[in-house]
Amino acid sequence: MKHKTVYVLALLLAAAGLSLFLYKWQLLGFPITEDRETPVWTIEAAVHFESGPGSIKVNLLVPTLTPGFRVLNENPVSREYGFNLNYGSSGREAQWAVRRADGPQALYYRVSVYQDPRSEQSDTTPPFPPAPVIEEPFKTAVDVIVSDVREQSADTASFTTELLHRLNDRSPDPNVQLLMSNVSSSTQLVETATTLLAAARIPARMVHGFPLAGRQRNAPPVTFLEIHDGDQWRYFNPRTGAEGLPPHFFIWWRGNEPLVGVEGGSSVRVDFAIQQNHVDAVAIARTHASQDDIRILDFSLYSLPIQTQAVYSVLLMIPIGALVMVLMRNFVGIEAFGTFMPVLIALAFRETQLLWGIILFTLLVALGLTIRFLLERLRLLLVPRLASVLIVVVMLMLLISIVSNKLGMDTGLSVALFPMVIIAMTIERMSVMWEERGPADALRAAFGSLLTAVFSYIAMGLNWLEHLIITFPELLLVVLAFVVLAGRYTGYRLLELTRFKVLAKG
Repeated sequence: MKHKTVYVLALLLAAAGLSLFLYKWQLLGFPITEDRETPVWTIEAAVHFESGPGSIKVNLLVPTLTPGFRVLNENPVSREYGFNLNYGSSGREAQWAVRRADGPQALYYRVSVYQDPRSEQSDTTPPFPPAPVIEEPFKTAVDVIVSDVREQSADTASFTTELLHRLNDRSPDPNVQLLMSNVSSSTQLVETATTLLAAARIPARMVHGFPLAGRQRNAPPVTFLEIHDGDQWRYFNPRTGAEGLPPHFFIWWRGNEPLVGVEGGSSVRVDFAIQQNHVDAVAIARTHASQDDIRILDFSLYSLPIQTQAVYSVLLMIPIGALVMVLMRNFVGIEAFGTFMPVLIALAFRETQLLWGIILFTLLVALGLTIRFLLERLRLLLVPRLASVLIVVVMLMLLISIVSNKLGMDTGLSVALFPMVIIAMTIERMSVMWEERGPADALRAAFGSLLTAVFSYIAMGLNWLEHLIITFPELLLVVLAFVVLAGRYTGYRLLELTRFKVLAKG
């Protein structure tokens, strides 16, 4: 295969892996760091009322569109009531109904939300509002205020800011004073502002919500002004005229409609409570993908049973060990027994821990090599000799485990985690090299195998790397692309630079 074909193949593999990685990271919100948790706020609306004997129907306005937030889940809490979520003239409504109820009643609606900067408001562009019907002398006052504010503003946003400043002026002119004579709350202030904005043909409405911060047992709704500038909705503080919502502000409902309507009940009261929790970011990303019906998760590790996930959380790290093996072999020049034997030994180190793993591995190989030299005198054929070494390795593992248990050392019990076939083959190859090339080359290859296993263990034990591979297994395509490119490397290895240093001086 030509070099060009190899480069194109590696480029395609890397592009596919990185594209899928970026899609899951940026669009689906999968975290690239381990143990990352996302703040989740649970908001509970409690509707209390008195019911006479008879049927009850309750309509509660619930969240529809809040820029920067996504709904994680929502559910009602009520007994004997039927429940539905429908869209009404003012947005989404939670509807409860029961054939007969008597006495104090309490209905609950809970919604859990989290911040998502990618969540944008998709509300439609409203038409210009009709001119409001206002009686004199209020109509004249409205016309004068709108005319004056238009002269001192340049666009919709500056018009709104100037208007709110005038309405909140402590020394208002007679026209403002007339309109504000019966205004005593933020809600009434916003109603007056929306009337003036309608007279200026600017779409405007009230928004009610909560600044989310920690735990709040009694959170009264806060009212803001929302106007449309022809391109998007913009928010203003009705008291200061400042544009923008407070940090972590969650919009519950919009418009002038009452929050709750109860048919067949009286003494209605709605209480809000807010609680903040932290949820695993991966779980939120999975919920996000499920809500948007993104099928990519059907082919991810998280779609497998939990026990299978645990198995693949180990298996998916083997390519990382193989990458370390390629680097150590092709770029550094470390000699080792076998191609993947160090990687399998590194997997055993994950259970025995590094220091004890090295000790147990060295002890097994040393004892097994001694037995192998004793068997050499019997001049056995290859297959019986390998079988004999395998049996000896198993017996040595058992002996080490029994002795360590008697000495109260639990680490020795994990020696059985070493792949016995690989140990047997290592002993066989080391003995053959010992006979053919001498003890120096055999010990150097054994040390290289152990050193490669140590570096593979370190790479495979990086928690952040394990999280990346498990969450984004498509990154293994990038690893594959690098390995394919490394397969074409024919330059000097690091150890060869030292080996041929004398020739370089010549």
